Amino acid sequence: MLLPKVSMKNNTTKIILCLAALGGLIGLAMAAGATASTGVVQGRASVIDGDTLEVRGERIRLFGIDAPESAQTCLGADGKAYRCGQRAAFALSDKVGARPVSCQPTGKDRYGRIVARCSLAGEDLQAWMVRNGHALAFLRYSKAYRSQEAEAKATGAGMWSGSFEAPWDWRRRPKS
Repeated sequence: MLLPKVSMKNNTTKIILCLAALGGLIGLAMAAGATASTGVVQGRASVIDGDTLEVRGERIRLFGIDAPESAQTCLGADGKAYRCGQRAAFALSDKVGARPVSCQPTGKDRYGRIVARCSLAGEDLQAWMVRNGHALAFLRYSKAYRSQEAEAKATGAGMWSGSFEAPWDWRRRPKS
C-alpha cells in the first residue's frame, strides 16, 4: 500500500500532524485506565494474594483489610490444617475473574504500593472478602469493615469456621 507523499514544507501541515499525534497519545493515555482527574485505576486485575491486586502494572493493596499470607495455614472446622492464605487468594481471583475492577486510591503503603478501595461492578471487594471470612478488618488502619467481620464471625464464614492466627500476628512470628 502506497501512502501519498505529504510536503512538510507547509507549517500548517506540520501543525496538523503534530496535533493528530498528540490526540492519539492522549487517547492512549485515557485508554490505559487511570484518569488524571480522579486517580481511579480501572481494568482487568490479576490477584497477587488475598489483599493485593495488580491492575495495569500497578500493585494495589486493598484498603482496610488484611488477608492471611500465602504460606499461612489455618485450622478448618474439622481440625485439619489448610492454606487459608492461598484459599483467600483463590476466592478473590474467582470473584474477580476476567471482569474489570475500579480502584480509588487512598494513599500508598510503606512498600510504595497504591492503597485503594476497589470495587467490581459497584460491589466493594474489601467488604466481600471480610464478609466471606477470607480477610479480617485491618483495624489498625480503618474501622470500615468491622460490621462485615462481625457478620463473618457470627455465621462461621471462611476462616471463622475454625481457628486462625491474625495475619498481622503471623507475620511478626519468627518462621523456622
